[in-house]
Amino acid sequence: MGLISGLLGNAAEIDTAKIQTEFAQVLASGEKVEKAYQLIRDMFVFTDKRLIFVNRQGLTGSKVEYQSIPYRSITRFSIETAGTFDLDAELKIWLTGNPTPIELQFNKKLNIYTVQAVLASYVLR
Repeated sequence: MGLISGLLGNAAEIDTAKIQTEFAQVLASGEKVEKAYQLIRDMFVFTDKRLIFVNRQGLTGSKVEYQSIPYRSITRFSIETAGTFDLDAELKIWLTGNPTPIELQFNKKLNIYTVQAVLASYVLR
């Protein structure tokens, strides 16, 4: 991921094997990382059981918040593809009891349909 993409708020895909090892203490026994995306210091991880948002805080990023969202809490989601002049695609996720969606931005190089397919495979079970 380029610095410019990161500064523009776009996420890029990162290696799942690396995240599987790095998140060993956070993941449940047998839980598998399916896809992972990074935005400068923060990231979000799709596992076979939940969606994890990682928020690195402070100047050094040593304080980390892991927010887990079970797929059963997701009531609906939408994607918006990047157009000819758009720099990004967008994924919106609505959670039970919250009228405001979580909005995630992706750079144009990333296939938003792949991200949507991973989410759909778990939410629509």
